Amino acid sequence: MKKKVLKITGITLLILLAVIIALPLFLQGKIEEIIKTKANDSMNATLDFEEADLSLLRSFPYANVEINKLSLVNKAPFEGDTLFSSSKIELAMSIKELFKSADEPFAIKTFNIDGAKVHIKADAEGNANYDIAKESEEPSSTTSPEASGDNFTLNMDSYAITNSEIIYEDLASGMKLEITEMNHSGTGDLSLEKSELKTLTDALVSFEMDSTKYLNRNKINLDALIGIDLGGNKYTFLENKAMINQLPLVFDGFVQINEDNQEVDVTFKTPSSDFKNFLAVIPEAYASNIENVETTGNFEVNGEFKGVVDDEHIPTFKIAINSENASFKYPDLPKSVRNVYIDTEINNETGIVEDTYVNINRLSFLIDEDKFNMNAKIRELMGNTKVSAHMDGRINLANISQAYPMPDDYNLKGILNADVTTAFDMASVENEQYQNTQTSGKASVSGFEYDSEELKNPVAINTAAVTFNPNTVSLDEFTGKTGSTDFDAKGTLTNLLGFMFNDENIEGKFSLSSNQFALSDFMVEEIEEEQETPEEKTGSTTTTAEERIKIPSFLDCTIDASANTVVYDNLNLKNVKGTLVIKDETATLKNLTSDLFGGTLGLSGSVSTKQDNATFDVDLGMNNFNIGESFAGLELLKVLTPLASAIEGKLNSEVKISGNLKDDLTPNLATISGDLLAELLSPTIDTQKAPLVSALDSKLSFLNVDEINLDGLKTALSFDNGTVKVKPFTLNYKDIAINVDGSHSFEKQLNYSATMEVPAKYLGTEVSSLISQLNDDSLEEVTVPVTANIGGEFSNPSVSTDLTSSVKTLTTKLVEMQKNKLMDQGKDKAKDLLSDVFKKDGSDTTSTGSEGVKETIGNLLGGSKTSATDTTKTEEKDEVKNTAKSILSGLLSKKKKDTVN
Repeated sequence: MKKKVLKITGITLLILLAVIIALPLFLQGKIEEIIKTKANDSMNATLDFEEADLSLLRSFPYANVEINKLSLVNKAPFEGDTLFSSSKIELAMSIKELFKSADEPFAIKTFNIDGAKVHIKADAEGNANYDIAKESEEPSSTTSPEASGDNFTLNMDSYAITNSEIIYEDLASGMKLEITEMNHSGTGDLSLEKSELKTLTDALVSFEMDSTKYLNRNKINLDALIGIDLGGNKYTFLENKAMINQLPLVFDGFVQINEDNQEVDVTFKTPSSDFKNFLAVIPEAYASNIENVETTGNFEVNGEFKGVVDDEHIPTFKIAINSENASFKYPDLPKSVRNVYIDTEINNETGIVEDTYVNINRLSFLIDEDKFNMNAKIRELMGNTKVSAHMDGRINLANISQAYPMPDDYNLKGILNADVTTAFDMASVENEQYQNTQTSGKASVSGFEYDSEELKNPVAINTAAVTFNPNTVSLDEFTGKTGSTDFDAKGTLTNLLGFMFNDENIEGKFSLSSNQFALSDFMVEEIEEEQETPEEKTGSTTTTAEERIKIPSFLDCTIDASANTVVYDNLNLKNVKGTLVIKDETATLKNLTSDLFGGTLGLSGSVSTKQDNATFDVDLGMNNFNIGESFAGLELLKVLTPLASAIEGKLNSEVKISGNLKDDLTPNLATISGDLLAELLSPTIDTQKAPLVSALDSKLSFLNVDEINLDGLKTALSFDNGTVKVKPFTLNYKDIAINVDGSHSFEKQLNYSATMEVPAKYLGTEVSSLISQLNDDSLEEVTVPVTANIGGEFSNPSVSTDLTSSVKTLTTKLVEMQKNKLMDQGKDKAKDLLSDVFKKDGSDTTSTGSEGVKETIGNLLGGSKTSATDTTKTEEKDEVKNTAKSILSGLLSKKKKDTVN
């Protein structure tokens, strides 16, 4: 019997275990349907998730639902915005809840959320992206309490939110609240009408208003015991302690949620008056360890929020921050900060948000013997903010790091003196009504030095002095040095308030002089991380970064500049004068003149970094440039002309050029286009420096490149899409005109032709001898057309000519002329002989006379008629062949002694 009971029990347990394992497989689809159906039927948003897993073992005896990669995406007017997402959500509930229909409410016991992201947004028209609940089709009066609200009942005893963030944006007010790296947990029996909830929270909080950051990742810790009255919708702070950075606060009070509003009555204060509380407010990264800091005096923070929150009101509040004659000294630093006075209050007495105001009645301290004082009043903080403030003092900047722990890259030196008063309202600043603002006073810096990893070189300001006026700031003096650059500037700034408070451009007009000005010393480097590559996605961690130089977008200024030397890339420009206009991320040079390469340079143009690719558009005027120096220093001119390196002399030129710039603001040669006009003055050619010239010299033996006349040569070319096209021009060599035409690429591929009419006298001694035999002066003017085709690369050019065929043609022509001359001479002699024969005795018979004539002609011609003809043809062919061979052999022998000079 006992064995039977055990057997039945074992079988029952196995069946129960099988049911527990199998049941989730049957119910998983139902869980997904319940969640998605309930949510999407009740919201103007789309809820989706990757998968929902059901387990009866993980939280036994409760069912455990795990939802992975959930998202809640808005519909219009925030269509596409993600209101909520999470990596994982875990819910625990009674197993019986799984068998309820989609219309029945069900209770949740515990839940955990990991990797949640909540982005709440209100647009300028007042629409909120969290307002997603669908309006009920039934009158509210007929809705029973059981059916009201969501179909979820919070019968929980614990919950947790980990690794999450909440962002709230109000576009109308310019307010942005970010809570990141948030971890929050709570325990308590929420099934009771009245209960206590124990919560732990830590997060980083940032707060921004009108582009001004008041909190920046400030660390918040909250340990709170909250009394919950679900029936009365009242939440009371029972035992609570908060830490803002390292500042402790305790608070109590309650929040009452009513049907039309919320009531708030909360007070808070620092638990002690130790001045360390002040240091605790400063972010830990800057305040360092405050445990061993010696302090005297007090620091107290206390405040209250009291009143009603509805669509038109906020609670009235009063926050007071006070310190009197306090001091502190870090143990490892030589100096102390003393005579610290703080008297500040932040108040709202009406519950109207625009009526919030701040009074800084006194803020002063001493470091060594340096004193700083400030007071200010800020009214209508959330409306048309009105500011009146005064600041005066003298501070040795080097003393700051000797009294207070500063970042490792902090390296400031110099004496700051200031006495400035200002009063303005934001509406006047935004509307550029600067006549309604009042600013006066002076500020100066001397012996200022600053170094940072973000700067290419340390900056040293010998003296700087400004005078504040109602509408302008006068830069009375500004001398200094950075890198190899020295500068001395004066000028006027306008719109300083608009720049500081309204994100407007800062405007100014300056005069700048310098002994040496290196542009690279002022280049701001913008680091742009490249997008992840496929290799990186598969596990490679290789990353690259590009440095892009940008012209600041906030600058709108005109600078009249002069410098003895300006260094740009590898160029040294002397006696530089001109006007620089910087506006809209574009720098425009006007009427710039400079001494360069032994001549003068005129330049006008612009550089813009506004687009993704920086662009330039420049007109250059070069007068009396040293050709060798200019082509050695300018990569552009090397690309534009292949003969650059072989020419010495002077150059006049006009260049119009535009294109894209690389990230370091040097031209991207593949994108440039433009035109160039050039005139050479007293140039000479060095054949040893130019393979192209040597190649021409070796192919054309009659040509002596040293005697080519380039003086006064004017050329014109255009360039685009990586190709330089040269307009036809003519070179003069003795009495030969050489016509040049063609193009080459930026990759230095040549495609040129040189055509010329070469006088026969330059084709060697054989041709000259043949011409002299003809004894015809007109033959001295006979020319042969020759074309030289130039290809290959700059460094390895190839030259081909049609000289061989041209000489053969000339030779044939000259031999034909020689033959005709001989034939004419033979005819003349025959006529003379026949005349003598017919003058002899008339007794000779006709037969005898005829034979005499034949014999005489035959003897004259060296044989019979038939043999004479054949011999003449044979000799003519041999003569042409031998003469041409001799001429070409001499012409192509490359010996200069065979040419006529």
